[in-house]
Amino acid sequence: MKQYALVAYDYKDEGALNRRLACRESHLDGIRSLYRSGNFISGGVILNDEGNMIGSNAHFRFASPEDLQAWLAQEPYMTEHVWEKVDIREVKLFDPTA
Repeated sequence: MKQYALVAYDYKDEGALNRRLACRESHLDGIRSLYRSGNFISGGVILNDEGNMIGSNAHFRFASPEDLQAWLAQEPYMTEHVWEKVDIREVKLFDPTA
């Protein structure tokens, strides 16, 4: 399986944080499901200098770029217009157990 790094920044409009908070639990439920299936490796929220959530960063593994795009197409932070800019790169993460 290929590994991917995702860095996503939220919209900056007045309602952006409220949209994030409104669908956060469904986003996290999806991440938990990806973890159970072995697709989610690690990740978390990006904070600004004031400690407010402004984006996300995560590492995933998917069999193909198409599988990654299929997940992204139904990800609540995409469908509910939380993430404005999403950068995804294929990576090879260091495995300290290898």
